[in-house]
Amino acid sequence: MSKKLMLGNMAVARGLYEAGVDVVSSYPGTPSTEITECAAKYDEMHSEWAPNEKVACEVAVGASIAGARSFCAMKHVGLNVAADPLFTASYTGVKGGMVLAVADDPGIHSSQNEQDSRNYAIAAKLPLLEPSDSGECKDYTKIAYELSEKYDTPVILRLSTRISHSQSLVEECPRESHEIGSYEKDIQKYVMVPANAIKKHFVVEERTRRLTEYAETSPLNTAEINTDEIGVITSGISYQYAKEALGDKASYLKLGMINPMPIKLILDFAAKVKKLYVIEELDDIIETHCRKIGLTPIGKELFKLEGEYSQSYIKEKILGERDEYNSFSGDIPIRPPVMCAGCPHRGVFYILKKLGVMVSGDIGCYTLGAAAPLSAMDYNICMGASVSALHGFNKARKGEYEDKAVAVIGDSTFIHSGITGLINIAYNASNSTVIMLDNSITGMTGHQNNPTNGFNIKGEPAAAVNLEELCHAVGIDRVRVVDPNDLAAVEKAVREELAAKEPSVIITRRPCALLKTVKHKAPLRVAADKCRSCKACMRIGCPALSMSTGKAVVDNTLCVGCGLCKQLCKFGAIEE
Repeated sequence: MSKKLMLGNMAVARGLYEAGVDVVSSYPGTPSTEITECAAKYDEMHSEWAPNEKVACEVAVGASIAGARSFCAMKHVGLNVAADPLFTASYTGVKGGMVLAVADDPGIHSSQNEQDSRNYAIAAKLPLLEPSDSGECKDYTKIAYELSEKYDTPVILRLSTRISHSQSLVEECPRESHEIGSYEKDIQKYVMVPANAIKKHFVVEERTRRLTEYAETSPLNTAEINTDEIGVITSGISYQYAKEALGDKASYLKLGMINPMPIKLILDFAAKVKKLYVIEELDDIIETHCRKIGLTPIGKELFKLEGEYSQSYIKEKILGERDEYNSFSGDIPIRPPVMCAGCPHRGVFYILKKLGVMVSGDIGCYTLGAAAPLSAMDYNICMGASVSALHGFNKARKGEYEDKAVAVIGDSTFIHSGITGLINIAYNASNSTVIMLDNSITGMTGHQNNPTNGFNIKGEPAAAVNLEELCHAVGIDRVRVVDPNDLAAVEKAVREELAAKEPSVIITRRPCALLKTVKHKAPLRVAADKCRSCKACMRIGCPALSMSTGKAVVDNTLCVGCGLCKQLCKFGAIEE
């Protein structure tokens, strides 16, 4: 056995391998994506990208019923999508162990909200484990399968951005064999009609009582007594922050199992300290449990509900001590996220802004179309919502905006949850125009393949969805494809489809500029003697363009020769 530094996500994948998992299905979502990418490197497991998290969860449920150990991973908002099958799987239970990993995003580094997935475990009455470093990520993954099969339940493994993307030592062990066994039909266990489901609720409550007993003596929950002055109940990354901030000045009860939580163990720990704190990011899950069992810890009246914690934050709140840092005292310029140089979405948003179109936005790289100077997005809700929300907007405005409103959605996002919205547009007959931004990849999460580009998770050839035919099949007659780098063609298409008196789809098709297979042109240059300093080229917000000494300048280390700026220059100053 050897030890290696691993990301938390990589360690979870190693845990899947060692636990003898057979089937892994996920939809990419930061900060969870690398779990499945790493799992795909182990040929002993079938790994796949599913169209969305609901499908991934259902694949895992089906594999579990078949007797295999199964797994699915997602980010916190993905759990919203997967909640429907997961809540019912809590009632059916499992045959082969099933684990769902969810990675929360405190601080909203790459998400549209800051929800706390521990609430789902409580609502679905499912056990939830929360590791505090990469070693525990691997170990807890393996323990989760043992608990899943022993207690006949799916198990949630909760990560966070810091746990998923930080590194610590992990001991590699051999893969365990898991026999899938024979399949046996069991209608009362797996068919959740009301007559069966009502009986299963009693089973779930009894299971929770048994798991609570387990939590009292579980090695997942550990106490460390250093002093009787300060006691801290915590979990996950907050444990690491507290240990670094307080050291031996506090005693700790680290809860690795967050649902259900022990009672006697917590009461015994609380009795050993004079002052009790609960340190947990986001919601007051542990604190509320402590109050329910009669304790009065110091919690959210001291610690914030929003964002991430840190060692310095905890030290200041509890000890009143502030860390001193040698920091740069000057003003640091803000570097907002922007679409990459050569991004195929840039020209589309430029045209939409030029035409003054209301834009119903969606989740992906193209969400950056909301940023200045393009500022070409009116709202952005969740995956797939652009299409459905545009329909609702147009119905509410009774046709007022049908010729000046569009939805934008990426190819992967459309497959994830945009198809049903497009069906709704066709079925309920709103004159709505949807622009599908097809860049041939799942871009925002790091270039994962998806069902539209003809390759699976391992890069092998796979069936590819024909987006044009799919749009026709759901009832959209007007479907056209344009090159988003041809601004005149994009403008013509948008004008014509907005003027049409029926639903329509414009597919803007050009691969992501960062794909290794894309061949770029040579960088452009600015002829300074021709540049009139009109700054028309700056309106597209390309990071390869800037103004210097009153003239436009192209950074040839960034420019990929897409030609958008050249199309905007009326004086021929930008040359190939």
